Amino acid sequence: MRHSSFKQMPLLLRFIVKQDRIRTPIWLIGLVLFTLLVPIAFADLYPEQAERDLMAETMKNPAMTAMVGPGDLAHYTIGAMTAHQMLLLTAVVVGFMNIFLVIRHTRTDEEEGRMELIRSLPVGRLAAIGAILIYMLFVNVVLAGLTGAGLYALQIESMGLQGSFLYGVALGAVGMVFATLATLFAQLTESARAATGLSIAILLTFYLMRAIGDVSMETLSYISPLRWLTDVKAYAGNDWQPIAWLLILAGILGAIAAYLHAIRDLEAGFFPSRPGRKHATTFLENPIGLALRLQRTGWIAWAVGMLLIGLSYGSVLGDLESFFSGNEMLEQILPEHAGYSLTEQFISMLMMVMSLIAAIPPLMAVLRLYGEEKKDRVAQLMNRPISRKYLLGSYVLLAIMNGWVMLSLSIIGLWSAGITVTAGGLEFWSMYGAAMVYYPAIIAMIGLAVFLIGFIPGGNIIVWLYLFYSFFVLYLGGLFQFPEWLGKLTPFGYIPQLPMDQMEWLPMIALLGIALFLMVAGFQGYRRRDLQSH
Repeated sequence: MRHSSFKQMPLLLRFIVKQDRIRTPIWLIGLVLFTLLVPIAFADLYPEQAERDLMAETMKNPAMTAMVGPGDLAHYTIGAMTAHQMLLLTAVVVGFMNIFLVIRHTRTDEEEGRMELIRSLPVGRLAAIGAILIYMLFVNVVLAGLTGAGLYALQIESMGLQGSFLYGVALGAVGMVFATLATLFAQLTESARAATGLSIAILLTFYLMRAIGDVSMETLSYISPLRWLTDVKAYAGNDWQPIAWLLILAGILGAIAAYLHAIRDLEAGFFPSRPGRKHATTFLENPIGLALRLQRTGWIAWAVGMLLIGLSYGSVLGDLESFFSGNEMLEQILPEHAGYSLTEQFISMLMMVMSLIAAIPPLMAVLRLYGEEKKDRVAQLMNRPISRKYLLGSYVLLAIMNGWVMLSLSIIGLWSAGITVTAGGLEFWSMYGAAMVYYPAIIAMIGLAVFLIGFIPGGNIIVWLYLFYSFFVLYLGGLFQFPEWLGKLTPFGYIPQLPMDQMEWLPMIALLGIALFLMVAGFQGYRRRDLQSH
């Protein structure tokens, strides 16, 4: 490759660093602090090896293996516990970080005209993509270094220098895999939305392949680089070979992306796009039809994903009863619920997890309006006789429908797979009701998003941080023994876990009332404020 192809790459690299001087540090600080808090909490909760061995017994069931992957349960030290329960989940978040940062500086820059401006200057053809790849390498190296140094600095007995830096390097290596993967999809597709959607879809597919493979089909599991990640065995063997394979994969993906970038036209993609209609259909002549058309691909992708999530969880339910019933120690520590099987008790926890995941696509659906606003597309719609309330209402209605569809598909997948592997079968309407009680909490999250659209344009990050907080305190709250009031700071914390808990209608009505108040306020704010643009 000629040297002139990378002309002015250092200048573009400095420009990227300046653009992300706030965004990237927030990601890195959040990831590192979260990683360091986990072993500290484990050390406080399980100071004795006997207590850690008891936790290892609870992690032997196939559902836990599907969620967090395999681990060294025979020598369950604080280090081994941290790597087993948190490395994979943290890697998924690292993957999201890399995907969002890469698409922002590739396809988004092309869509908004910044790349055309850059290419009009005397810069090399590969300077831009080279700068973003070097930047992402720098980000992941910093993540690896801070994580490794921070874990070792905790001075926990079982967390030595090599294991700590292997943990950090593993996160950095898997981050580069998804950074280069996102760069590749940025060349193949014609929009930032498609590139982001496909990148996230592959990330979730890798997770599901690993989950299913770890439980029942090991060959399938090894197709996923996330399984390679778990094979590093940080603090329990310290195998560096999977790191090499991850970096080789990242190098191959990056080289392919650079080659495709060199031969494609600006704003073009290699995936063929269908020619559009000469005239818009009647359906597209109103805001709700247009919004649905713009989000159709995302809806389909998320619908398939939610169904697969339900199927993957349901496929492991058949092994739970025999596992728990054959383990006297676990039977003693599990709460007793007369009349309910251990599988049904476990399903109630899965409902909460799936409802939190199901909240993501409806939030994306309603927040899409602000994205359209920043690109000046809303201003074009406002030139027609369309009110702002009607426009915002269209997106809100679609988000409410989206939440119901996604939550329903997840439980349909769970039930469909569960009835094939459980002896007595599962009652569909009982499971469906246990899932739909979380629907008011999803509506409340949509209400918060509408309020922010009306009063704090660009405050989307608040919604996502709040949703992450909800997942953290509710999913990991029992593990870390968080006080109950922390869970009550999220709408999902007021939902009864059916059928074990008694149904309470007052929290449902209160959440819907709060959601209605936030939406009405958001509508008023959106009607009065100025439109944003890039």
